Amino acid sequence: MELIIRNTVNQPIYDQICAQIKAQIIAGQLAPGEALPSIRALAKDLKISVITTKRAYDELEAEGFLFTVAGKGCFVAEKNLDIIREQQLKELEGHLASAVDLAKTCGVSQPELHEMLRILLEEES
Repeated sequence: MELIIRNTVNQPIYDQICAQIKAQIIAGQLAPGEALPSIRALAKDLKISVITTKRAYDELEAEGFLFTVAGKGCFVAEKNLDIIREQQLKELEGHLASAVDLAKTCGVSQPELHEMLRILLEEES
């Protein structure tokens, strides 16, 4: 499992870890049942605090991406398509909100924005 931590972004380190592990799970790079590095090992590899790594794993477990077996470690959970879809919809809403904000800044009207989206969707078909 390869993770890249960037100190130049305004995203907290635990959130960067969560996002990258989620992306690897969704892409199938991390298989269900696969063991993740221990909290201490990951913290050591990334040269970060154990607390930061624990928070990332706790977040991923709360969202259903990981499960913990006492004394054995953390493992990738079976893919729950509903959870993954919900996560992707949340991300999509964030992108659309950013697009709406930019449209307002540029003075793009709602009908113009709808038309732009319609054209983009047609190009994908």
